[in-house]
Amino acid sequence: MFSAFERMMALRYLRARRKEGFVSVIAGFSLAGIALGVATLIIVMAVMNGFRQDLMGRILGFNGHLSVYGATDTLTDYDPLADQIRAVDGVVSVIPTIEGQVMVTAGGESRGAMVRGVTADRLTERPMLAGSVIAGSLSDVNGRDAIMIGARMSERLGVTLGDDLTLISPKGKVTAFGSVPRIKSYRIAAIYEVGMFEFDVGFIFLPLEAAQIYFQMPDAVSYLDVTVTDPDSVREVTETLAITPLNQGIRLRDWRHTNATFFNALQVERNVMFLILTLIILVAAFNIISGLIMLVKDKGRDIAILRTMGATKGSIMRVFFLAGASVGIVGTTAGVLLGVLFCDNIESIRQFLQALTGTELFSPEIYFLATMPAEMDPTEVVSVALMSLGLSLAATLYPSWRAARTDPVEALRYE
Repeated sequence: MFSAFERMMALRYLRARRKEGFVSVIAGFSLAGIALGVATLIIVMAVMNGFRQDLMGRILGFNGHLSVYGATDTLTDYDPLADQIRAVDGVVSVIPTIEGQVMVTAGGESRGAMVRGVTADRLTERPMLAGSVIAGSLSDVNGRDAIMIGARMSERLGVTLGDDLTLISPKGKVTAFGSVPRIKSYRIAAIYEVGMFEFDVGFIFLPLEAAQIYFQMPDAVSYLDVTVTDPDSVREVTETLAITPLNQGIRLRDWRHTNATFFNALQVERNVMFLILTLIILVAAFNIISGLIMLVKDKGRDIAILRTMGATKGSIMRVFFLAGASVGIVGTTAGVLLGVLFCDNIESIRQFLQALTGTELFSPEIYFLATMPAEMDPTEVVSVALMSLGLSLAATLYPSWRAARTDPVEALRYE
């Protein structure tokens, strides 16, 4: 497509000499701008994807995909209903769960928490939670006095395995002197860490029998926690349960409704970030235009001589098109490589910068996660690269066309 003569001239014009050094500086800044823009866009998109997937995986792995409630605050005769739901196609597990808010106290420290009553054998059906136990074991969370807490709660309250925690429920017994809060101490039989701050600091697990006694819900649970094969197919399972005659009187709520606002906000933020960071590449493309226009103006005499020696308008246009396109291609390639390398080592880079600056760059209290996630989507990387190349190539068209229209007579007359 490009002749050896055109490639030689384009390369020569890109090399800096003393007279046109400023033009080459502009080309260098354009190349750096495109590389940084592409790398930044790839990194931000990867972090946003990783953040969303990691959060979704932890939230759904911790909470399940579908909650089945009764007509009232409690769900009685839940075992037959759970068996019916397990028989539905796509359902992986059904866990009867009791849930209630309490105040936790230990060693003079107090904080609010959410208690979940679940049998230990059912907890093993949640691989993420079962694999997150860092002290003790799930088999020890049984009886009426055992309890499992998160690692962050353990740190905040200054307790560890084998210590006692006191739970205080505001919904206590009603006496002649008023309502008396329920207070009971439990032994810490296991400690878990799922890596999401909100869960590690705010959730406590009790054996189901102990939770039924504590919350005064004999032979009843709060809801059935259902896990399906594919979270995105939860709609089909929900529709199947909604039309089953045996399940009349139940209320269904899946993860899409529970976390809709949160995930929609993440998606909006991701789209806005993509548009904002695309402007970096656009600015670099404008730099290519200005650099090439200055180069064309500076090389007016050279263009005139080449035309008088037989170079066609198309040949002149291809020379300057190739010069500008080279900046875009090299910048895009460098940006893709930089972005991919950064994403592959993002957690190591974060740790290095934290050690260097002495500050916490990714606080789990703010960002929910203990590590910085990055999940590159090959389709997105290719799209960013193609967009950058497209903008870069488009930026070279006008200066190249202007160079091809240079009148040799006029250019030599004013030299």
